[in-house]
Amino acid sequence: MKKTLLAAALGLTMSCAYAAALPNVAILATGGTIAGVASSNTATTGYTAGAVAIQTLIDAVPAVKEYANVSGEQIVKISSNNLTDDILLKLAKRCNELLKDPKINGIVITHGTDTMEETAYFLNLTVKSKKPVILVGAMRPSTAISADGPMNLLNAVRLAADPNAADRGVMIAMNDQISAGRDATKTNTNHVHTFSSHGLGYLGVIAGGKNHFLRKVEKPHTYQTEFDISKVEKLPRVDIVYTHASADDAMVKAAMAAGAKGIVHAGSGNGSVHGQTEPALAEAVKKGTTVVLSSRTGSGVVNPNMAQYHKAGFIEGQHLNPQKARILLQLALTKTADQEKIKEMFLKY
Repeated sequence: MKKTLLAAALGLTMSCAYAAALPNVAILATGGTIAGVASSNTATTGYTAGAVAIQTLIDAVPAVKEYANVSGEQIVKISSNNLTDDILLKLAKRCNELLKDPKINGIVITHGTDTMEETAYFLNLTVKSKKPVILVGAMRPSTAISADGPMNLLNAVRLAADPNAADRGVMIAMNDQISAGRDATKTNTNHVHTFSSHGLGYLGVIAGGKNHFLRKVEKPHTYQTEFDISKVEKLPRVDIVYTHASADDAMVKAAMAAGAKGIVHAGSGNGSVHGQTEPALAEAVKKGTTVVLSSRTGSGVVNPNMAQYHKAGFIEGQHLNPQKARILLQLALTKTADQEKIKEMFLKY
């Protein structure tokens, strides 16, 4: 009897020591498909996103406890198509609070895939730490036969707990791939292989339970940036105007009437602006609104080098797609309205 009690006590002591030796990873939940519930286990559309609480998700993947001591915190419970600037600010501030704690080794954020790239880029510019911050989601709800969320979550925790993941900027862990938050974009409406960096490649892959890093992000990120949102309560309004055949000035005028401080133009090809839209954008610049040229193509560097665009004061969006250009412009406008300084930021980040 005494031996049994002693063995149990020793086992408990060893278990406690093992837990103490593991890194501490905070999981912040925002909802999304990874926490989605459908009417049947064969349904992969028409589900309710964000229905499952974070602790339930954690309990469904007990293997995460082999890699880290995890804690869950529900920030919001939304489908990520309903993401707002207020949620972005709340999430970034909470990340910075947690990362100041020396006991926290990394953060995982469960997130819907629709706007995951925008949150990832926002955090990549506003988180002030070298510690890993990993976004993770799913393309199939938690109730699906072949739900991808559980393995994605396990991989994200593995990544956040890995010391080699530090100082690489905010990352996305999906489908056994490690993507840069700055570079990755959603490319497919349904496939689990939806995030791609369009020619830039992945930061690495996750195979056999191990993280294999292949490259680093060259652009400044996290603690290296000039953006401080600790006292920012509201982000400037920036709208995206999408070009198309027969485009005119209606959307530009609507953005101006709504009080836009910035406009990102999702142009055709190399950031081209329709001739019927261009005068309205030029007028917007004259009135103090910053205009950034991006492209609806989804990849490539926007650098049109058109004399009339330069004369009008349009800023080239470089490699950022429209939704990410909007994020950078919002943050830039919290710092300055100087067009030359904002142009430098688009070259820098």
